Amino acid sequence: MFKRLADAGVAVAITVDGKHVGARSGDTVAAALIAAGIDHCRTTPVTGAPRAPYCLMGVCFECLVTIDGVGSRQGCLAPVRDGMTVETQSGKREAGR
Repeated sequence: MFKRLADAGVAVAITVDGKHVGARSGDTVAAALIAAGIDHCRTTPVTGAPRAPYCLMGVCFECLVTIDGVGSRQGCLAPVRDGMTVETQSGKREAGR
């Protein structure tokens, strides 16, 4: 569905929910998830509805993910780096993570 306009950036590998995903340096985590065809970053605490990146500029908080063990990070503001581990979040966030 989405296509890069240019092949800029060096290829990097990240892990999303235990699966290896290719990304490009300069991508944000949210952009890498979208480019990889991953359709949601988290689920809501009440209904479990899937949520995906929306604004991609840090305003809406729909792209919350766990990055390298730190929960509730905004994927649209976090640049990817080689070896990064990303987990989608389910339900309410964990205190202390």
